[in-house]
Amino acid sequence: MILILKRDVPLSTATEKKKQTAAEDGAGRPALLLAWYDRHRRKLPWRPLRGVAADPYRVWLSEIMLQQTGVKTVGPYFEKFLARWPDVEALGSASLDDVLRMWAGLGYYSRARNLHACAVAVRRDHGGAFPDTEEGLRSLPGIGPYTASAISAIAFGRRTMPVDGNIERVVSRLFAVEEPLPQAKPLIKELAATLLAGDEKTRAGDEKTRAGDEESRAGDSAQALMDLGSSICTPRKPACALCPLNDDCAARLRGDQETFPRKAPKKTGALRRGAAFVVTRGDQLLVRTRSEKGLLGGMTEVPGSDWLAAQDDKDALKQAPALKGVTRWHRKTGVVTHVFTHFPLELVVYTASVPARARAPGGMRWVLVATLAEEALPNVMRKVIAHGLGS
Repeated sequence: MILILKRDVPLSTATEKKKQTAAEDGAGRPALLLAWYDRHRRKLPWRPLRGVAADPYRVWLSEIMLQQTGVKTVGPYFEKFLARWPDVEALGSASLDDVLRMWAGLGYYSRARNLHACAVAVRRDHGGAFPDTEEGLRSLPGIGPYTASAISAIAFGRRTMPVDGNIERVVSRLFAVEEPLPQAKPLIKELAATLLAGDEKTRAGDEKTRAGDEESRAGDSAQALMDLGSSICTPRKPACALCPLNDDCAARLRGDQETFPRKAPKKTGALRRGAAFVVTRGDQLLVRTRSEKGLLGGMTEVPGSDWLAAQDDKDALKQAPALKGVTRWHRKTGVVTHVFTHFPLELVVYTASVPARARAPGGMRWVLVATLAEEALPNVMRKVIAHGLGS
């Protein structure tokens, strides 16, 4: 029996019916998932071999990096961080500037600041050991409900089901959840929890599974669903014939699996515009460090104007840095475009060259172009510099 949620059913009632049906009719799903996972689990830099205990530091580091970033992108960064800082003690002893430089290009830079703050807190307040409960983990900087759930399940065997985008997709299809995201998140989390593996005691609802309890494969259950969503239950053209749960999937039986999860229309922020100023002094480039707070906090940038929805080119040009010897700015053809989470951006790029002895304005500095790779440059600034220098 498969129960399909209708929009006119009260959410609380539908949730309880769904949970009951999942528990009664889907008792074999956790075992099917784990059997599939044991055969097909992905090899990832942060994932230990079966039977080897997970390293909480690696789990935490990977989970922070994977927030809104794909596995392929994260892999090289994870390896670099691990080579530089092999444990939380080393990372907690590093400077924020070094962490930001290593993070440059990965995006969503508040994660890097929180990463460093969390490592400092674990080193200072917890003796270099991560708390093994969701409550303890959530007390740390940068660790929210999902990340705390993921770390406690994967690293400590706690009976909890973290729900990422892959798991949302698998569960919404398995139960044909009609409620659109984000409203459906609580229901999807409840349904996902029915897919947790464990002994009969934990299946009955005992939430006091010990950290490291060998009877709990909660972390494997979560990673099985993540892998299933990544490799088989994909957004487009899911390979349903290969899915271990295909006989029990409501959306597949209906034939509309690609329409799940239902999503409310996205709101796109208004286009913002501005100017960026690429100034060279021989083989050096003029840069500055952004404020620690706010968008791209603490990152390196070339000087620029405000980014405003109604920005006028003339007004933007008035915000150029005051430099002796610059009588005219050369406007480069075209614009640099970049899309942030909440708004798209267009930047006009102006260039100028100054004499060898020209001083940097207050709050700015000269850096060798050859050493820019060592600077904490966000992707938008890499684009601007490449455009301005003609490379």
